[in-house]
Amino acid sequence: MSNSHSHIAILGGGIVGLATAVNLIERYPRLRVLVLEKEPEVGQHQTGHNSGVLHSGIYYKPGSLRAVNCRTGKRAMEEFCARHGIAHEICGKVIVAASDSELPALARIFERGQQNGVRCVLVGPERLKELEPHAAGVKAIHVPEAGIVNFRQVSLKMADLVRAAGGEVRTSARVIGIKAQAQQVAIQTTAGDFTADHAVSCCGLYSDRVARLAGQKLDTQIVPFRGEYYELKPDAQYLCRNLIYPVPDPSFPFLGVHFTRMIEGGVECGPNAVLAFAREGYRKTDINLRDLCETLAFSGFRKMAWKYWRVGAGEMWRSWSKAAFVRALQHLIPEVRKEHLVPARAGVRAMSIGCDGAMVDDFVIQPDGRVIHVLNAPSPAATSALNIGRLVVDRLAEPLDGK
Repeated sequence: MSNSHSHIAILGGGIVGLATAVNLIERYPRLRVLVLEKEPEVGQHQTGHNSGVLHSGIYYKPGSLRAVNCRTGKRAMEEFCARHGIAHEICGKVIVAASDSELPALARIFERGQQNGVRCVLVGPERLKELEPHAAGVKAIHVPEAGIVNFRQVSLKMADLVRAAGGEVRTSARVIGIKAQAQQVAIQTTAGDFTADHAVSCCGLYSDRVARLAGQKLDTQIVPFRGEYYELKPDAQYLCRNLIYPVPDPSFPFLGVHFTRMIEGGVECGPNAVLAFAREGYRKTDINLRDLCETLAFSGFRKMAWKYWRVGAGEMWRSWSKAAFVRALQHLIPEVRKEHLVPARAGVRAMSIGCDGAMVDDFVIQPDGRVIHVLNAPSPAATSALNIGRLVVDRLAEPLDGK
């Protein structure tokens, strides 16, 4: 067993935790910073399984943390990638209304984009064909500033920077206990016991459990949703130049199946959104009885499932039926066929749901004495990570100034 003391311990080596560490070492270079990650390497879960899109902030409620942080965070992420030689590209995206019935929702998204300061323009079918020759729609929003990057590469670089500055990134260190004491925070992990003046929990899929370990009483719970993808075969990748999105269902908190060109090559198609039977349930066969029973016993999940049962049933059907998945994709690109697609990776999204069944729609950063909990960090958290980290450090500034 080891015992070491740090000024700040960050629980979770995903992109939000690492971005917080990077902000700390830049602002307070004398501090001892420790990052604790349960996996053998950083960025293994939501960071390493997302779509790799640098989001513009067009969808989010004006003034919300998601909207404000996305705009500022995206600029910071672009600068970070440029400074450290991480491949990224500002390629643009289109949000396509496939029929007249989707035009009112498209107009609302465009209005939000204007309010949020996003550079975007409404285009007709002719311009859409110039941008994406194989997409079909009656109107679209062109967002030229959207981009692509590999956030796992970003997280690895962040970990390197923390180590180079004298910080420690301790992997294979799963948090099993946390207690805020009068002068410090005591943290038990599978790699030993640690203490710190302050702690920041950025635990993603386990953010609620770690908060409860620390004594927080929450009226929310993380429910895992798996997003499954297909990939276009190389001879079909001509169908998508960059990023093609549908008009999202305003009653459902997912963006719908879309086409995403990846920075390392290839085009992914998806995701759907189905309940995962484990918090790390990347495959249909992954079942964790504790996770599943906890989800099914939670009144908030049951209320949400009752409200969205029809939409959820469609998502489940697409999970099992490739033909149904293809029909959803043909909504955007009519030429795509079943034989063009091969199964690709899946990701799991940590969805924070309240006891009333409502899905938490914004970032939630909750201070509790010597511990700050990042309780909800849905998309665009990866795009926004550096600014989320800055916000967390701002909240630590008073006790840290002078150190």
